[in-house]
Amino acid sequence: MAGHSSAAVARTANNPFLRGVAALSTLAGWCSAGMIVAAVAITCQMIWIRFVLNGSTIWQTEAVIYLMIAATLVGLAYVQRLRGHVNVDLLPLTFGPRGRRVLCVITLGLSILVVGVMLFYGYEFWHFAWDRGWRSDTVWGVRLWIPYLAIPVGFGLLLLQLVADLYAVLIGIDAPFGLEDA
Repeated sequence: MAGHSSAAVARTANNPFLRGVAALSTLAGWCSAGMIVAAVAITCQMIWIRFVLNGSTIWQTEAVIYLMIAATLVGLAYVQRLRGHVNVDLLPLTFGPRGRRVLCVITLGLSILVVGVMLFYGYEFWHFAWDRGWRSDTVWGVRLWIPYLAIPVGFGLLLLQLVADLYAVLIGIDAPFGLEDA
C-alpha cells in the first residue's frame, strides 16, 4: 500500500484548477481539524462542569456529536487529497501502465457517480430540514439545517477532489493510484 510520503499526495503541477481544488481540500482539512479540537475542548469543559462543579450540561453532548460528524464529512476531501483512504493495490500492481490507467478511470468514475448521488440526496435532506425549520428534540433545540449542512458541503468537496484526481490522471499530471510506471 502507498505510504504517506509526498508522492502519495495528489499532484497539481502548475494547473490552476488542480491547485484551487487542492487549496479547498486543504482548507477543509484544517476546518475539520479545528472541529475536532473544538469537540475535545467542549468535552473537557463538559467533564469539568459535571464532575468538578457538580452542574448540569445542556448543549455540550449534542455539539460534540455534530462537530465530530461534520469533521468527518468535511475532512473527506482532504483525506482523498492525501490518499489516506483505505487502499488495496493488489489489482493496480498486477496491471501494466495501460491497465492501471483504465482501472483508475473506472474506479474514479464510479466513485464520482456514487458521491454525486450522495451529494444530491444530502443536499435534498439538508434543504428539507431548512425548509421545514426542523429543530432537534433536545433542550438546546438546535436548528438542524446547521449540522446537516456538513452533508452537502462534505460530499461536494469530496466530489470536487475526485473530479480533480480524474482530471490529473487523464492529462498525465498524476499517476494512476499514485503508482509510477516501473
